Amino acid sequence: MITIENLWDVMIAHQGETFYTAKGLPFTYTIRGGEFFTERKKKSITRATFEKAFLKVQEDTGHTIKGPKALNVFGAPYIFAVFRMLGIVDSPSSCKTPEIPV
Repeated sequence: MITIENLWDVMIAHQGETFYTAKGLPFTYTIRGGEFFTERKKKSITRATFEKAFLKVQEDTGHTIKGPKALNVFGAPYIFAVFRMLGIVDSPSSCKTPEIPV
């Protein structure tokens, strides 16, 4: 089970793997310190931003977060894609990418 305490460690373990945005664009990422870098974006996404998004998903008891925009954080398409493949958020039926077992 992924918790806020082990989220970053899980993400470190999966860096270099191929993930897909909701639009189906492939990307990989690397973690350096407390920052997430992808080849598709010039700016990094911080660990704190991932944790903020994670808490937002955990607090979403009505399961209203169905896509990246609902996260309302910088880098949401990448965060949502990682969360979807790690099983933190539900995969929409239109998404054909498998979840990664943790």
